[in-house]
Amino acid sequence: MTDVLSGAEFHKSSLSGPNNDCVEVATNLPGLVAVRDSKNLTGPALTFTPTQWRSFIGHVRTGTYDA
Repeated sequence: MTDVLSGAEFHKSSLSGPNNDCVEVATNLPGLVAVRDSKNLTGPALTFTPTQWRSFIGHVRTGTYDA
């Protein structure tokens, strides 16, 4: 089985602090967005569809969430 994240190019926000207390996001995978903890680069990653990711980011920006 091929690792779906093997080609992931993770990036940290330029607004992140120097302590690595942040997440990294990979958006270069077809049909997939991956998110991981910057303190655990070999650990697990959460994956989302691009639509799910855009929805999440939209809710974070506006402070809204509909369960």
